[in-house]
Amino acid sequence: MMSESDDCLFCKIIAGQIPSSKVYEDETTYAFNDIDPKAKVHVLVVPKKHYANVAELAAADPAELAHIVSVAQGIADHEFHGAYRLVFNTGLDAGQTVFHVHAHVMTGEKLDE
Repeated sequence: MMSESDDCLFCKIIAGQIPSSKVYEDETTYAFNDIDPKAKVHVLVVPKKHYANVAELAAADPAELAHIVSVAQGIADHEFHGAYRLVFNTGLDAGQTVFHVHAHVMTGEKLDE
């Protein structure tokens, strides 16, 4: 089982040490608005346990990964008409800048490809 990382930005947000604009929370998952949105709705959905990336999460806790997808759908249903883009960046070369797995839920308009 992974635990909180002392220097992880998202672990600090989950712990309430850094403020965020919470969208959703349950016992395993936390969702908050991205501070640099790329769409009208841009929410990050993270597991409360620290995993570096989506592959690590999928190997360790596939049920939590499925739950994150379900939370993403709920956000899209509430914020938009259910349509959304779900993105996991994995690795520095893919644009991952915080190494705590997070799903980008983006809705509101067609995004540039």
